[in-house]
Amino acid sequence: MLFYRAALPLSHRTLRYVSSLIRARRRELGSRWRRLDPAQQALLVLVHLRKGEPFAEVGAGFGVSATTCWRYVHETVELLAARSPKLRQALRTAKRQGWAYVVLDGTLIPIDRIAADRTFYSGKHKMHGVNLQVIASPDGTILWVSGDLPGSTHDTAAARIWNILAALSDARLIALGDKGYHGYDPTGHHVITPYKGRNKPESQKDANRAHARLRGPGERANAQLKTWRILRKLRCCPRRADRLAKAIHVLQNYEITAG
Repeated sequence: MLFYRAALPLSHRTLRYVSSLIRARRRELGSRWRRLDPAQQALLVLVHLRKGEPFAEVGAGFGVSATTCWRYVHETVELLAARSPKLRQALRTAKRQGWAYVVLDGTLIPIDRIAADRTFYSGKHKMHGVNLQVIASPDGTILWVSGDLPGSTHDTAAARIWNILAALSDARLIALGDKGYHGYDPTGHHVITPYKGRNKPESQKDANRAHARLRGPGERANAQLKTWRILRKLRCCPRRADRLAKAIHVLQNYEITAG
């Protein structure tokens, strides 16, 4: 096997943060010795998440087996995901920050599945995947990531499952969504979507353009999640998608503050 050196576009502060979580977890468990120290384990996990390399390849680079690599990643992802805010907590934070609105958007995380897994097949995207709902601030900062649902789930159905409308109402916030959420909030008080249909009057076209300008920066949140290549195509159990996305949410926001 050949080895090579590579760079990771993340800050040392993020590495120290993840290391501190692992160190605290080891003290809690009373772990006396492991093959890798907390800093090395943290770096291994960051490499796996950011570059999306298989466990066997990442493990070989750190001198551990694929099984040990999996255990390290699983442990650290759970530690990070536990720090991802709940929906109502995230919206309360947005309200305290004084944002006039948030951006609601769905994304599909592609998965490695066969045609028989129909529930995971998204007709919209023409591929198998997992549906995640993401709420972001107007500047694209990720505020909340939902649990996972099969890719066949429509965004409106997903929003109902996670009870997003009630949470927005409680926080007295407005969310801007794309046409996929049309009809989700019949009153239009908390989820605002563009006008649909052809031959719209000029006033509706102007409203749609203004809506797109406001929503556009917030939709960067999903692109930020997928800069972590592990989410570009999952080769693990689809039910791990939400834990990975929540862990990446914590890392991504920490990296922004570190910068």
